Amino acid sequence: MVKIKDLSTEQKILEAARQVFFDKGMHGARMQDIADKAGINKAMLHYYFRSKDKLFETIFTDASNHFFPMLNAIIESDKTVFEKIEVLCIEYINQVGKMPYLPVFILSEASRQQQVFLKKLWTRQKLPLKSFTGMIETAVREKKIKPVDPLQLLMNILSLCIFPFAAQPIFQHAAGISRKEYETMIEERKKTIPRLIIQSIKK
Repeated sequence: MVKIKDLSTEQKILEAARQVFFDKGMHGARMQDIADKAGINKAMLHYYFRSKDKLFETIFTDASNHFFPMLNAIIESDKTVFEKIEVLCIEYINQVGKMPYLPVFILSEASRQQQVFLKKLWTRQKLPLKSFTGMIETAVREKKIKPVDPLQLLMNILSLCIFPFAAQPIFQHAAGISRKEYETMIEERKKTIPRLIIQSIKK
C-alpha cells in the first residue's frame, strides 16, 4: 500500500524546521533536532523530507513565493517613491527577521556552487530588479530625487538591511548585548535605514 503524506504533519515539520533553523542556523541544525521539535521520529521526518537541504529549499521557496510578489506590489503601488522605499525597507527587515539564517545561507551556497544554486534560486521568482530600476529612473526624470544609479541605490538598501542579520553573532558578542537587545536594535533600523536612504537621494 502506498503511503499518503499527511499535510498537517508536513506543516508541523516545516514549522519545527523554521524554529530550529532560527535558533541554530542552517549549518548548526540537525535533522534529529527538527524531528524532536516536531514530535516525530527521524524515520518519519526522512519520509517527508529526504534531507536538510530539501527541507530548507521548501521553506525558502514558500518564503520567496510570498516575498517577491509583495516587493513588486509595493513598487507598483500608488505610494510616493519615498513611501515605497520606507515600506520596502520595513518589509525586507520583517521578512529576513523571520529567517535570519537565510542571508548567510544564500551567500555561502552562492559562493560554493554559484551557477547551480543561482539557477535553483531564481527558478520561480526573481528580485523585481526591472521594476525597481524603472521606479528610480522615473523619479529622477521627474526631478523628485537626485540623479542616482538605481543599482547602487538597491545595493545600499540591501546591504543596510541584510548585514545586521549576517553579522549578528559577531556584533552581539563584540558589543556584549543579549539577543533580545539586538532584536531591539533591528527594530530601530526599520526607521533608521529608510531615513538614511531617503536623505541620500532627497533633492
